[in-house]
Amino acid sequence: MAHRLVGISFLLLAAYIAIESIRSLWLREASARSIPGILIALAAVVVMPLLGRAKRRVASKLGSRAMHSDSRQADFCAYLSAILLVGLVLQFTLGWWWADPVAALIMVPIVAHEGVQGLRGRACDDCNPQAN
Repeated sequence: MAHRLVGISFLLLAAYIAIESIRSLWLREASARSIPGILIALAAVVVMPLLGRAKRRVASKLGSRAMHSDSRQADFCAYLSAILLVGLVLQFTLGWWWADPVAALIMVPIVAHEGVQGLRGRACDDCNPQAN
């Protein structure tokens, strides 16, 4: 049941991101330039893969599918942070007002996929703690 609730949350998040991004593009709204946002996204791109790897090591030692699943979410966060970082940097450095909403639209299918996986009751496609 928890997977399904998380899945619904991800699907709602994907819909919200899509609607807001399309609205921003339609209205040509530029988001504020944010050095703290860039720094946080950069930190997530660096830290989240390390966290995911550490969680997989612990999951393997404990034989915990739940911990392995959680490690995959750290990877998921790193992917989204990398997309976010590209959008923010392009907007900040080149003044491309549309880069941030386009980056958000790139995230939509990734977030929606996670939502569908949650609705199916799947934590991830490869949650075998012995694999890593």
